[in-house]
Amino acid sequence: MKFDLKKHRKYLIAGGLLLATATPSFALFGIGDIVFDPTSYASLVSQLTTLETQYNMLKNNIEHFSFKQQWQVTLNQLKTANVANMFGETAGMSIALNTNSPSTSTTAWNASAVSMNSNATSYLQTQNLGSARMSQLAMVETSDSVSPDCLTAVGQYRSTRTQNATPNSSLNSLQFDNTDSSNSEVQQLNLLNAAEAQKMAEMQSQGTLQACLASQMTVANMQLRNAAVQDLNTAAFVQEQRTMNDTSAANESSTWQTYIP
Repeated sequence: MKFDLKKHRKYLIAGGLLLATATPSFALFGIGDIVFDPTSYASLVSQLTTLETQYNMLKNNIEHFSFKQQWQVTLNQLKTANVANMFGETAGMSIALNTNSPSTSTTAWNASAVSMNSNATSYLQTQNLGSARMSQLAMVETSDSVSPDCLTAVGQYRSTRTQNATPNSSLNSLQFDNTDSSNSEVQQLNLLNAAEAQKMAEMQSQGTLQACLASQMTVANMQLRNAAVQDLNTAAFVQEQRTMNDTSAANESSTWQTYIP
């Protein structure tokens, strides 16, 4: 048989090209139709790893904590205010401090405050704006306005805190429940939303109380400010009188300028 070198070279080149373009697969156990593709195997392993990760994540999301109670806190209860009322001087004060009743707060404040008689009214009509007496009147009127509101704010806070005790306790119980009935991801997210809503309501109630405190501080500052101005006015008046009037003792040649009455 004559060996054809040119034809043999063609077969070698064709075979090499075929090997160069083939996928990285090879036969198993010598059987030609069963092949192993490393690229496909690696992709499959990667997909299985991803699925396993997702499964574990979902499993962890629905599993419950076993020791939630280590975070549990106690809701402090407010004591009901009970103001003594021997002769009617604090009539309605206990109701005002424990309920949401603006009218009762006004009545209780007026009953407990010193009333201004008709003589004082006639006297104040002769005073000028900016005088010490008119400033005192302004402070009294401001206090009479904001103080009943503060009584109402305290009463509102006490009453709503009592009303909120049951839903707060229920939410607290569910948040620290260890069973599967309330530990799914959606259920826990709903509990978080409910807790945020309760926190917002508490912050708004606290804001009302803070506004009351600011109002009372304003009245207190008015009193301190008026007292300081009154002292300054008195000092100026004394100095004026010393200058205009001789305060020296009899048979003395000098005037005593350091005397303060």
